[in-house]
Amino acid sequence: MMEFATGAKAPYQGRGLFAALKRCATQKLMGHPGFLVVFCCLAFLQARNPAVGQTPAAPNPKADTIYVHANVYTGVPATSQFSSVLREEAIAVRGDRIQAVGKNVEIEKLKGPQTQVIDLGGHFVMPGFNDAHMHLADAGLQKLSVDLIGVKTLAEFRKRVLAKVETAKPGEWILGGGWDETMWPVKALPSRWDLDEVSGGHPVFLDRVDGHLAVANTRALQLAGITLASRDPQGGKIDRDETGHPTGLLRDTAQQAVRAVIPPPTYEMRRQGIEVALADLAAHGVTSAQDYSPDWENFQIYEDLEKEGKLTARIFEWLPFDDSVEELKKKRDSHPQSDLMLHTGMLKGFMDGSVGGHTAALLEPYADDPKNSGLPRYDADKLNEMAKERVLAGFQLGFHAIGDRGIQMALDAFAGAEKIARAQKVKAPNGGDDFRLRIEHAQVTTPAQIVRFKELRVVASMQPSHVLTDMRWAQDRLGPKRAATAYAWAGFLNQGVTLAFGTDYPVEPVTPFRGLYAAITRKSENGKQEFFPKQKLTMDQAIAAYTTGSAFAEFEEKEKGKLVPGMLADFVVLDRDVTAASPEKVLATKVLRTVVGGKTVYEGK
Repeated sequence: MMEFATGAKAPYQGRGLFAALKRCATQKLMGHPGFLVVFCCLAFLQARNPAVGQTPAAPNPKADTIYVHANVYTGVPATSQFSSVLREEAIAVRGDRIQAVGKNVEIEKLKGPQTQVIDLGGHFVMPGFNDAHMHLADAGLQKLSVDLIGVKTLAEFRKRVLAKVETAKPGEWILGGGWDETMWPVKALPSRWDLDEVSGGHPVFLDRVDGHLAVANTRALQLAGITLASRDPQGGKIDRDETGHPTGLLRDTAQQAVRAVIPPPTYEMRRQGIEVALADLAAHGVTSAQDYSPDWENFQIYEDLEKEGKLTARIFEWLPFDDSVEELKKKRDSHPQSDLMLHTGMLKGFMDGSVGGHTAALLEPYADDPKNSGLPRYDADKLNEMAKERVLAGFQLGFHAIGDRGIQMALDAFAGAEKIARAQKVKAPNGGDDFRLRIEHAQVTTPAQIVRFKELRVVASMQPSHVLTDMRWAQDRLGPKRAATAYAWAGFLNQGVTLAFGTDYPVEPVTPFRGLYAAITRKSENGKQEFFPKQKLTMDQAIAAYTTGSAFAEFEEKEKGKLVPGMLADFVVLDRDVTAASPEKVLATKVLRTVVGGKTVYEGK
């Protein structure tokens, strides 16, 4: 009887309780007097320990790589009174996953003959940064064209344009961007006449830093057919002088006429720019990018890089909300969402423009422009219908909305879409009932709107480094009352709203350390100006928004965002512990190593 129950030769191992009973039946033991006792014993043991009757676990396979002597910030909340996040000493990686995290002595047991051991010398290790909002292809092309980020005067602006003109081919378009007139001593916007003097007959088109305002020279306006008689398009504005002639400044959708006549970049140019931008991400510890580079040619370059093993960041690519549902489905199906390195997903729509360009849609006029309340991009009825149609097709939506009127438009559209989706039991992209609808930027909000975010389970996808740029003029444009509830990171968290942080690269530099600094201080980089400090976050909260929050926003919280066994081996090694460093030291943080899927994609000198 004992031999039958335990099996001297363990004949029932790996088959479990029901397999054992089946074996009993084949051996004609069902009628054995002791069968009932055996059955009860097996049932009791397996209820107490589901592993009973299973094959004993094989010894742990050896790791491919072990990282030892590290200060590992796992991202897992700790119960200790001395730390808010669990810390460990070493990480074992097998394949593209984390095999184990623990003490050095424990992890070293996973060392095999082929295991690579890397001593990190006590340096800080954390989950890789997941930038929840960027424009990767635009960033790359900007780096290859006229880069106007940081120009301090109109004279310097013109000098950089002239330098490009002198090396350009005859008739070649001069493109670029990144200028910000609020940084200049004389804060007047540039005009077509400023460009005409240095353009040498070339058409010129240059984006403002926020992308919602651009300046074109006279030749570019002529090629686009923008004249005295041109009308403003829906959601856009052509700036004019006192005689009604265009000044060259084009706001939001008014830029489309010029963009339509600019020759598209070649495959080689696109790829070169994307590779430059990807290198920038790796050097700053960004392992995942949630990207809007809407030209499909850009996504095809990402596919080529992936096939060649040269894609150094995971890319969650957004598709244009305005495309037809048929076209969106075709693009979604062209690359499987099961590919954790590259896939399409969210639909990006634009409700309004930017506060800096006076085009963000506000419920009340701008404090410094009383006749202007911004430029809404949609008729509400059309927007609501389009949102419903796309959610019913199983798409996640993410709406650019900066002003409180734009945010209200987005929330209303989401409410209607979710209601009909629930009624028809439509599944979200992850198979659940939460579509994780997102508002990108969400800068100017009312307290009531923040409550509505929570009720509708809307993700607030925000870029804390924008405060470093915007605090110079935000209160002038919004007035003190609205400014006090703008960029309301703490307000969102206090209501239980998920925060996902990014940079809006190339609108802001891709470095996440400026974002961390902004989130915990809300001070200018020189420390001399502070912007409504009640909305500050702790460092742990800021890191979570850049890791677990961003992963949740793209339905990948089970794959990345924490350093625990089974998660993707995406992490960064820094030259300092950002949770212990002073804010100004956080700004100076350097990345020593960036690891994506267990492979080092960047190693600092």
